[in-house]
Amino acid sequence: MKSHFSSGFFAGNRRKLRELFTGTAPMVVTANGLLQRGADSTFAFAQDANFWYLTGIEEPDIVLVMDRDGEYLIMPARSAYQKAFDGSVIAGVLAKRSGVKTVYEAEEGWELLADRLKKVKHVATVTAPPDYIEQYGMYTNPARAALAERLKNLRPGLELVELNKHLISLRMIKQPEEQAAIQAAIDITVAGLKETLQTAKLHKYAHEYEVEAELSRNFRRRGAKGHAFEPIVASGERACVLHNVSNNGALSAKELLLVDTGAELEHYAADITRTVGVGSPSPRQQAVHAAVLDVQRYAFSLLKPGVVLREYEHQVERYMGEKLRELGLLRTMSHKNVRRFYPHGTSHFLGLNVHDAGDYERPLEPGMVLTVEPGIYIPKEAIGVRVEDDVLVTKSGIKILTDKLSRELR
Repeated sequence: MKSHFSSGFFAGNRRKLRELFTGTAPMVVTANGLLQRGADSTFAFAQDANFWYLTGIEEPDIVLVMDRDGEYLIMPARSAYQKAFDGSVIAGVLAKRSGVKTVYEAEEGWELLADRLKKVKHVATVTAPPDYIEQYGMYTNPARAALAERLKNLRPGLELVELNKHLISLRMIKQPEEQAAIQAAIDITVAGLKETLQTAKLHKYAHEYEVEAELSRNFRRRGAKGHAFEPIVASGERACVLHNVSNNGALSAKELLLVDTGAELEHYAADITRTVGVGSPSPRQQAVHAAVLDVQRYAFSLLKPGVVLREYEHQVERYMGEKLRELGLLRTMSHKNVRRFYPHGTSHFLGLNVHDAGDYERPLEPGMVLTVEPGIYIPKEAIGVRVEDDVLVTKSGIKILTDKLSRELR
């Protein structure tokens, strides 16, 4: 499969970042590092999205330096063990992929950067997240923090200037190559879901993990790297846990099946959710599903350039409240009451990350890609319904990128 991205794409992103960042400080951006899985094994490597956006490089621990006099890459020092088991990093390959012509071995590159740091008071970089994000209960990749510490050790008193907002601003508007990659990931996902959730096949699955395995097979054989995120295959009451990724429950003809998945192609993600009946849906299940589709249609109608997502979310919440009242789930309309049955947002940005970089106070512009995913969750009735589509903001409204996949409950 031919790549959607040339070295010119990454060189263009670096040029745009230079134009957006008007300071004179050197810009230094690091790749992610490997993370231990156990003993001497690592988790599968996932590149930092910002670093990939600027270089296209898949290797860990590379450092990009962009300065007034040019740009260069610094390769990591590698032990004999790493070279034997993982291979060597080849400078020519990095240069060809990224369009950065100058690539230094670790010692020479860091000496050059250290000399430059003696002459400056500031360095611009992508600032590190906290070591541990309590809201999500997860530890973060330490590469950015390690870079910051190394820079400050090289130049005591050095002040770091953040590049985060500049990269968010660039990444929010998807270029033609990005739109094509996202659409390709979506097309793979749509084809995989169509094949996996055929009525004839659905009746043969006994467990959720069988659906997950079939999706994985369909994505890989169509050219995707795999899943862009841990797929959610949840039936009945399990579908009321928003990120239920265990996928080990038994399927029942009396329950609905919620499948939230997306293929990853060249780092870009699709994100689609469909809810289907394992057997013949009950009138109540049909009513809940119909309400979710109604809310989604309303959300579609609101989206266009100039819309601010935080305001849009309030409008969708009010409309959802009316649907919940019609279903007999609430009497009094309030934020708290609505969120008992609809505890997540309707839309998030989509791109290099499934929850991509974005400013939710910035009005929508053509070229932005986001999801539209209302849902209703009723644990007491073992009903969880979500329908999610991906849309591109256009000059006049939106284009639904996932429109070839039916939203029917069946």
